[in-house]
Amino acid sequence: MKQYKTLIGGEWVESAKTLEVKNKYNNEVFAAVPVADEKETQRAIDIAEEAFKTFRKCPAHKRSEILEKTSDIILRRKEEIAEIISKEAGKAWKFSMNEVYRSAETFKFAAEEAKRVHGETIPVDASAFGENRVGYYIKEPLGVIGAITPFNFPLNLVAHKVAPAIATGNTVVLKPASSTPLSSIILAEIMEEAGLPAGVLNVVIGSGGTVGDTIVASPKCKKITFTGSPGVGDQIIKKAGIKKVTLELGNNSATIIEADADVEKAAARCVVSAFSNSGQVCISLQRIYVNRAIADEFSKVFVEKTKALVVGDPMDPKCDVGPMIDGKELKRIDEWVQEAVAQGAVLAAGGKVVGNVFEPTVLTNVTEDMKVMCMETFAPVVSIVAYDDFSEVIQRVNHSDFGLQAGVYTKDINKILEAVEDLEVGGVMINDTATYRVDHLPYGGNKLSGLGREGVKFAMEDMLSIKMVMINRN
Repeated sequence: MKQYKTLIGGEWVESAKTLEVKNKYNNEVFAAVPVADEKETQRAIDIAEEAFKTFRKCPAHKRSEILEKTSDIILRRKEEIAEIISKEAGKAWKFSMNEVYRSAETFKFAAEEAKRVHGETIPVDASAFGENRVGYYIKEPLGVIGAITPFNFPLNLVAHKVAPAIATGNTVVLKPASSTPLSSIILAEIMEEAGLPAGVLNVVIGSGGTVGDTIVASPKCKKITFTGSPGVGDQIIKKAGIKKVTLELGNNSATIIEADADVEKAAARCVVSAFSNSGQVCISLQRIYVNRAIADEFSKVFVEKTKALVVGDPMDPKCDVGPMIDGKELKRIDEWVQEAVAQGAVLAAGGKVVGNVFEPTVLTNVTEDMKVMCMETFAPVVSIVAYDDFSEVIQRVNHSDFGLQAGVYTKDINKILEAVEDLEVGGVMINDTATYRVDHLPYGGNKLSGLGREGVKFAMEDMLSIKMVMINRN
């Protein structure tokens, strides 16, 4: 078992209390990390506030250089990082490697965008009261950014908060998920090597009730950026006070498959979208609505491909589906599936617990009020539903408390435009599933799916403040 330290104020510190990190597949304890209390968390915030006084004036080209080097070092250490992700998050090796590559790209995008932060002139004389005046605005960093991240993408979702903050000249206090803290510690090592000044990034590990609440409630934190559940997001809004808040709170993602879709291609893509990372993805495919004309054919192909998935040890290069993050989540989804079956749903594949793994599960004959349909499963469970009318199925997709992303497979341009106009989501993926994302796109949702947008450029905008300048020439 390796004992890690964490980075606060440019120093690698220990703590009297530690937290064990388990391999999610076999429950083996392979690392331990320091646990911060309220006092240590506040010290990290104070240090970040002090560091901001200097870092806010760091030139754009230097911030860009730090971010570029971070990207390069991530790629240099890719296999080491992928192994850590696979162990601490239970993510299949190939998807862990994908996350490493995506994280490097996220920092690369931030390095580029760091050079593009600018204001613009304002035509003050557009008003009769603005004659003989010159106006322009500049954009300035906010200060300390409080970043709270989840377990399912322990590196890339951290990157989506840290990289934009650094690109805009802010400082960061980061609280990673307690179940997956190692990726954040490794990132801190990497950014220190890349030349990030002391105190700009501080990593504090601990419970939401202690570390998280201290960060959220602190008036010294000028913005909170959080990815997690709607319940926690609601508490953050209530505790944060008057400050900027970005919340990414999940989905029960739907994809519509029209009769003119390529069944083989759509089914193959849907299988990956439903079961990668054991379905523990905010935009994991959960609801598949298939035109009745091809529903039987699609279901047959989809189930065959699901049953062909390799399930087991995420360190196996052939593995497609690894374990759930913990026993509590495993028990929850098992109960949800059993409840759905008791209510009339039919198991077309999976539905069993094997060790810490929940088998890739396909349900049919479901109803919209079952938990597996109307709530976020966050597990390798997908439901297939036949439909007759395209406009009606759009409303069924919309009949949800969530609105992050949705997918539509069709070649009909009129139906494409109807879906784009009528789907109540933050992103519409045409001829792809709801799960598609690349890291420079605006990403965020409506309703309980959250507030604000991520994606490097868009996250940066909400980490800046506009300062208006007006010069009177009279």
